Amino acid sequence: MRKLLLTGLGTGYLPIAPGTWASAGACGLFALLLWAVGPNDWILSGAMAGLALAASAGCAAWGKLLPGWFGKKDPPQCTLDEWAGQAVAFLFLPLGVGWAQHGLAIGAALLAFRGFDILKPPPARRAERLPAGIGVVADDLIAGLYANLLVQIVLRVMLGL
Repeated sequence: MRKLLLTGLGTGYLPIAPGTWASAGACGLFALLLWAVGPNDWILSGAMAGLALAASAGCAAWGKLLPGWFGKKDPPQCTLDEWAGQAVAFLFLPLGVGWAQHGLAIGAALLAFRGFDILKPPPARRAERLPAGIGVVADDLIAGLYANLLVQIVLRVMLGL
């Protein structure tokens, strides 16, 4: 069960860019919740905060198992950290009206998070050096924060959502 969770419900085993698959899984979950409850900031953001906390706790608690399972501290198969970071990127985003604008917000959050996760701007790269599972997830949480800030600015200021 721990391996299934650390691999982001198996997204870490998908071919080519497993981190992007994991982020897409989190986007799908967000879209499903948006469809179910509507664009309610508090419910959606509460669910995403819960996902970020649970995924971060899983990485922190079980990250020490990764080298034994996969031979590396932060192997590509471990994608629970991407679920956490992508969830942070969704917090309190302006979603606009209708699915065209909702899709724009979701897509922007996905692209921004993946970009920051790959580039690892300071202090994300340094955060990777933290011990065990904390280092695995810390850089993704920072990337999620950067993505959230960028998407907030783009959607609110530039697009007026």
